[in-house]
Amino acid sequence: MAHSHLTEPSKVFEHQEKDLKAFDVHSAESVEEAPSQQSEQVIRGAGDITNLIISDEDNPELPALTFRFWVLGPGLATFGSVLSEIYFWKPQGAIVSALFQLIISYMLGNAMHYAMPSTGIWRRLNPGPFNIKEHTCITIMASTASVTANAIGIVATLDLFYGVTLSPEAAIFQTFASQLIGYGFAGLLRTLLVWPTYALFPNQLPSISLLQSMHFSSLLNRKKMKYFWFVFGAIFCWEIIPTWMFPLLTAVSVICLADNGRSPVIRNIFGAGASNEGLGLLSFAFDWTLITQAYPLYWPLQTQVSSWVGMAFGYVLMGGCYYADVFQGYSRGLPFMSTALFTGNGSSYNQSAILGSNHQLDPEMYAEVGPPFMTTTYAMSLLLTYASMGAAFSHILLWHWTELWEAFKGFNFLKSGQDFDDIHFRRMKVYKEVPQLWYGSLFVVSLGLAIGMAYVGMNTLPWWSVLLFTVIAFILAVILGFIYAVTGFQLSTGGFVQVIAAYVHPQQPIQNMYAKLYGYNTGYQTFAMLSDLKLGQYAKVPPRATFVAQVSGTIIGAIFNYVLYKSIVDANRADLINPIGTRIWSGWNSQEINSAAITWGALSAELYSPGKTYFQIPLGLLYGFVTPFLFYAMHRLFPRQRIWSYLNMPIVFTYLGLLPFSVNGMWWPGFIIGLSTQWWVRTRKPRWYIKYNYLTSAALDGGASIIYFILNFAVFGAGGNAISFPTWWGNPDPSVISVDHCMATTFS
Repeated sequence: MAHSHLTEPSKVFEHQEKDLKAFDVHSAESVEEAPSQQSEQVIRGAGDITNLIISDEDNPELPALTFRFWVLGPGLATFGSVLSEIYFWKPQGAIVSALFQLIISYMLGNAMHYAMPSTGIWRRLNPGPFNIKEHTCITIMASTASVTANAIGIVATLDLFYGVTLSPEAAIFQTFASQLIGYGFAGLLRTLLVWPTYALFPNQLPSISLLQSMHFSSLLNRKKMKYFWFVFGAIFCWEIIPTWMFPLLTAVSVICLADNGRSPVIRNIFGAGASNEGLGLLSFAFDWTLITQAYPLYWPLQTQVSSWVGMAFGYVLMGGCYYADVFQGYSRGLPFMSTALFTGNGSSYNQSAILGSNHQLDPEMYAEVGPPFMTTTYAMSLLLTYASMGAAFSHILLWHWTELWEAFKGFNFLKSGQDFDDIHFRRMKVYKEVPQLWYGSLFVVSLGLAIGMAYVGMNTLPWWSVLLFTVIAFILAVILGFIYAVTGFQLSTGGFVQVIAAYVHPQQPIQNMYAKLYGYNTGYQTFAMLSDLKLGQYAKVPPRATFVAQVSGTIIGAIFNYVLYKSIVDANRADLINPIGTRIWSGWNSQEINSAAITWGALSAELYSPGKTYFQIPLGLLYGFVTPFLFYAMHRLFPRQRIWSYLNMPIVFTYLGLLPFSVNGMWWPGFIIGLSTQWWVRTRKPRWYIKYNYLTSAALDGGASIIYFILNFAVFGAGGNAISFPTWWGNPDPSVISVDHCMATTFS
């Protein structure tokens, strides 16, 4: 029997994806109401999206795991893994778009179809036109590999900051284990977070829109593909200009141009052109590789509004706290933005001077060196990250308790043969489902591998700690997976896990990092697999084919992540350790891992105990947990004032603390595009929105990703020596002035 609350597709969205009425709390009319247009329906929630935008068309006879899949899948998985590791060490925080892989595989798949014979024995290798099922499997396999594994990030951090180099076998098998445990979780959570309609996964909407436009033959789809290739080609050509020739366009600030590098205050508040430069207030990027990080074309309006509210207050909070000398960052001369650790006089903190030969805190050495200090903006960001975690727990309990209870009551999530009133789920009934035994076996084997690898090379965690943090990861995956499935927003749980690890393994930074690996990364992988399972459901891919594609992609990704990490770190070690980095290379991801491990793993009592400098940071969990109760109470008292149910507080808190990282030119154009498409176009031009909105996102992401990849190897140094474009007003010398003409950020 289907559970009624799971079968009503708009239930979860009733308080989330209505409109902008939240800001006119006294209005009785919705701003979504648009002039009626014949045969046009405004998209209002998950049910409308799955019924009107995503086709339920299917041909069960189409093969999935074809020869083309086994050639292109591993090839593109290798390619994506290499590229993602390069991006991990870039200041822009770019990712390898799944749409990038989708477009490349479409071109190559069709090329193989037309180039290979299709008669006789060749029919087995070329079984007809390149189809949507094999295309989706290739995309899933490639995108699974195209994310830098957290385990490799930890291995790199050990190399850069601890002088510990793990063997290739130990590093790769640790990565296998931590990734595949999350896949076991995902299989158990399909009932709650894949099969129901409310589990929309907005991040997959551009992909399925493009896949169906490519493969479903109709006059409309041919017209849509012409539009796609036009936008794709335009952004492909355009991106060469802001990313290489005219980088001023990555952060256009009238205020910075007027200041012309004279004021550090102007740089801190308005700068956005370089790594760790400033908050980027009123800075506009014309570079889609940056703008897409705001997800303006496919995040639901409610998600984006919550992010805008958080960011608006974030400008005031970060700038105000720094100049008010909160956490002593200003008075000690620390940089305005950095995730590194510093001494009390503003120089880099020598963590090796406080750690003994076993990489644990040496109290006598610590007493001589003194405590580390964080920049004010980074410390505030940590506090707000913890607040977002606390808010996530109470938000889910208050707004989604019914769904959680029905899924877990009587262990319903473990039962087979359940039914859901979802059109795509019903179409999938013709295929054999992956048995829970497969996922259970994968989980058990991976967990055993994780425990075994904890004692190889160096002792990282005792066996019981691996079990403890794996359980924690499952609990977090349930709660945060719900938020991700409904809103498309991912909350980081790493800081929360490290708080627990600080008490379980005090004064041990390396064990703290590995506790985070199994308590956080496994949950992160769960999100990725759930999202791919949903894409498979939308595209009607046999579930067992999806399973094969995901596991294969994970194995390939782990191997090539490791190979590229060694190459990049060995060639650019000095730039990656530098707290500021360069315009080409930055170790900010690894520095953040290390800073959290030192402050929580080695020095939690010294830094976070009552009366210490950073005592307020872990209290963010409490502050965040309480806040949704206040909003829920106001919603019950004033149900007509929609703002109380409309704002998603975990997202608000996250964006309150998001600005002190990397570059910040994307948020203002993201705001304009998001408001234009998710409100005005969606409600005033619904026909265009249904046909082209997600396809536009796919074209922009795909074209920008491909040219960015080419430029990385052609001119940015990923393939050897960098080729700098001649300096001019639009590409100034970074040692003299920042790219946006604010004061340059330096550290020595």
